[in-house]
Amino acid sequence: MNTDNVVKHLRALWRTDRIIADIRLRRLLVGLGLRAFAALIAAFGLLMLEFSAYFALVQIWSAIAAAAALGAINFVIAAIVFVVAGRPPSGHDIELATEIHGTSIEALQLEARALQDQVSGAVHHPLSTIVPVLVPLIAIIIKTMRKGAKQPAAEA
Repeated sequence: MNTDNVVKHLRALWRTDRIIADIRLRRLLVGLGLRAFAALIAAFGLLMLEFSAYFALVQIWSAIAAAAALGAINFVIAAIVFVVAGRPPSGHDIELATEIHGTSIEALQLEARALQDQVSGAVHHPLSTIVPVLVPLIAIIIKTMRKGAKQPAAEA
């Protein structure tokens, strides 16, 4: 297991998570702003259509029947708008970021498995992991002891 690889994969994972969140937030804000503006325009247009339809229907039906019919039509229009607005957006950039995110997760899992293999190998064969550390440590201790022995001889 290489800690540089782990750090690299964690950074890639973090960056892709930020990119995905940024893309989703931008889409949400732009979509929300455009929907609000479209809703405002549609509300004024619908209001004008309501007035004209009401005045036309009052001539044929009673005022109550005309208002009820227009209210039902408004509910149908609102349901259609909600269905259209609820569709998920599709984009190439979010797919790419999600793919990189998955790749980073897989790489981190491979590094974790390598660490697990090293730890289990160290448990089964403790001398094989201690010897590479022990040899340089012994050399440092011997050098330190030689320097300590030479200094009192030089002072005398």
